[in-house]
Amino acid sequence: MTLTVDGTPIELRRATAADLPALVGLLADDPLGATRESADGDLSPYRRAFALLDADPAHLLVTAVDGDALVGTLQLTFLPGLARRGALRGQIEAVRVAAGARGHGLGAAMIGWAVEEARRRGCGLVQLTTDKSRADAHRFYEELGFVASHEGMKLQLAGSS
Repeated sequence: MTLTVDGTPIELRRATAADLPALVGLLADDPLGATRESADGDLSPYRRAFALLDADPAHLLVTAVDGDALVGTLQLTFLPGLARRGALRGQIEAVRVAAGARGHGLGAAMIGWAVEEARRRGCGLVQLTTDKSRADAHRFYEELGFVASHEGMKLQLAGSS
């Protein structure tokens, strides 16, 4: 699929294992990601996670590519549930746009694609998570029509990061 962003065609495609170094670089390239991700060359935990994501049709890990440069990514997961009359939900996570590609509409175009893909697959709603400290991200998602409707909570398990 091709997105046109600021007059530039950007290819949006399913991620491949070859994309992992660039994907990890995107995840690590912000203040929060720098504390959680490891772009030091050991990709083994990311390879395991990628293999699980790639094998499960309920998960889409997509990349945005401008020429040879990977400039964006997001994960879209389809979650069945009984709540809301059995609604299928689209869950958007790990949205990242490369620093040099920010401010031109790529993030909005990727989110727009994800919302349409969720609609196409029969989802009744789309939800996403964003860290409380990301005020700019909150404004961005609100501008796209998302509403802060729930409070999320996490429990860190021993041995995980």
